[in-house]
Amino acid sequence: MRHRSWIGTAREQFAARRDIVGLLPHAGGPLVAALVGVNLLLGCLPVVFTVATAMVLGRVPAAVDGGLDSDAWDSLVAVFGVAAGAFVARQLISPVERALGELVTRRIDGRVFDELMAASLRSPGLGPLEDQRALDALRTAAREVEFGVQSPGRAATGLLALIARYTELTGHAIAVGVVFSWPASAALVVTVLLFRHGQRGGLRRYARTRSSLAADQREIDYLRDLAGGAAAGKEIRVFGLAGWLRQRLRDTYLRFLEPLWAERRGIYLWPFVRFSVVGLVVTGVVFAVVGATARELTLTGFVLVVTAALSLLRLAEHYPEADLPTAIGMRAYDAVRRFAEYVEQVEHAEQVGHGGFGDTREEHPVPEPVGTLRFEQVCFRYPGQRRMIFDGLDLTIPVGRCTALVGVNGAGKTTLVKLLARLYEPTAGRITLDGVDIRAFPVDAWRARLSVIFQDFVRYESSVADNVGLGAVGFLDDREGIGEVVDSVGLGEAVARLPRGLDTPLARHLTGGAELSGGQWQRIALARALFALRHGSRVVVLDEPTASLDVRAETGFFEEFTGLAEGATTLLISHRFSTVRHADLIVVLEHGRVTEQGSHAELLARDGRYAELFRLQADRFVDVVEGPVR
Repeated sequence: MRHRSWIGTAREQFAARRDIVGLLPHAGGPLVAALVGVNLLLGCLPVVFTVATAMVLGRVPAAVDGGLDSDAWDSLVAVFGVAAGAFVARQLISPVERALGELVTRRIDGRVFDELMAASLRSPGLGPLEDQRALDALRTAAREVEFGVQSPGRAATGLLALIARYTELTGHAIAVGVVFSWPASAALVVTVLLFRHGQRGGLRRYARTRSSLAADQREIDYLRDLAGGAAAGKEIRVFGLAGWLRQRLRDTYLRFLEPLWAERRGIYLWPFVRFSVVGLVVTGVVFAVVGATARELTLTGFVLVVTAALSLLRLAEHYPEADLPTAIGMRAYDAVRRFAEYVEQVEHAEQVGHGGFGDTREEHPVPEPVGTLRFEQVCFRYPGQRRMIFDGLDLTIPVGRCTALVGVNGAGKTTLVKLLARLYEPTAGRITLDGVDIRAFPVDAWRARLSVIFQDFVRYESSVADNVGLGAVGFLDDREGIGEVVDSVGLGEAVARLPRGLDTPLARHLTGGAELSGGQWQRIALARALFALRHGSRVVVLDEPTASLDVRAETGFFEEFTGLAEGATTLLISHRFSTVRHADLIVVLEHGRVTEQGSHAELLARDGRYAELFRLQADRFVDVVEGPVR
């Protein structure tokens, strides 16, 4: 069993080394060759220094006897010059090695980060970004690659750094073997490699244990961000949560550290006691034999054997520049590959399920909407979940009119928008535009016809112009159009008062930046949608972007928007029934299906679910406004 385990470990190590070597071309051949050459030189120079130092000591007696004008003195000075040159050269070349290593690291990490970004952005949908397993791989890779502590680039430079170490080991071993004894040299090398095996194996076990504690690490990161950020600062102080937060952080840290401490004791205590006993025995025997046979060695040979043997033993230590990076660094790259493979699997599954629409990259233009957008027997559940969000959904959205989608929380309103925007694909059924399945269109071309304001719309830390113009990113240079939509949503005067007008960054921590109120940000989002409408979008969706506003403010927002987007196909989503009463068509979603649809008056007259929910909300609003003051 142990034999099989050893073989498996050896194969794992070989595969890891092969993967690291596979990354080196990303740094460029000349740069890698230069770093290899520098490491070879750094490995040779200590051996030259050891040999030259031994020769210096061996020639001292003759030089002292011969005096300053003797050939022996000149020879001593020449050899001393070699030793000094080797020492100085190593001090000069070490910074060069670090600079080249840093450049190799950054190039490789940059390429790996490009792969990570490409994998993250390759999927047209959100599935890979909402799956917890994929997110774990994505976070691991992004954290290591971004900060470069134990990154794939560090693994590559760490592997090259081993060239210097093992070149030095080989040189000193040869010196001991040639001058004294090859069996003694072999015994010292085996002792060094035994310690190296303990170091490397221990690091691999430690890395596996640390990876298994990823959930605790995420909680630690969350708690530290919570304690150090401004977002939760008010509640922490008002509710007196500092003590609770410190205690929870301490408990989480201990839960994270205690398995690591136990693993480190198992790795580095008794195994290294055994290694140390073996090392002491071998070293004692070698030096005992050296002492017993010292009369047979010259002074130079004696000094060379002792210093070379000590240098060999020193190489049994932990290599900070190589061991941890090569043991852990590739885990980030493995995470990148796992995430990329998952994205490919999702893409393949979606293509298989598209029923002939697997490849939508050809340039087929999206026609102008004429009649209807239809959800035809659409079924959907999120990946990895069993609960169906939609089970045979039939819904017709008339083109050129305003449709409101209402329902209680969890009815599937936002999911419907995600399907319409093709962030997910239906599990069954289809969505059509005038009878044509929207999967027949290139996904980018289809999305160019949509303008969506999500409830959690993004507040970009960029200029006002960018925050508006990103609604149609291909027309960012349309400054006149940006200014017009900003004026149309009532932000003209507010923007004019900003330090740099439309070019003011919307983040206070940026130079010349400013912050907007919540209501002003709502209008920025509205302007973004209108700018998209101005440049080709034909379907506009508002997915509860005003959920944080009161009823009156939200009603005014929707009325203003429907006036500005008149003539477009508009889909308003809200859980507040009173704000969508003026829509041309109101659709009630419940349990993943359309339960009622019609105008506000028609639905009230029907006295069904819509009327019931409308009255509940209206009564609650009246109670708030007209109730007794206490």
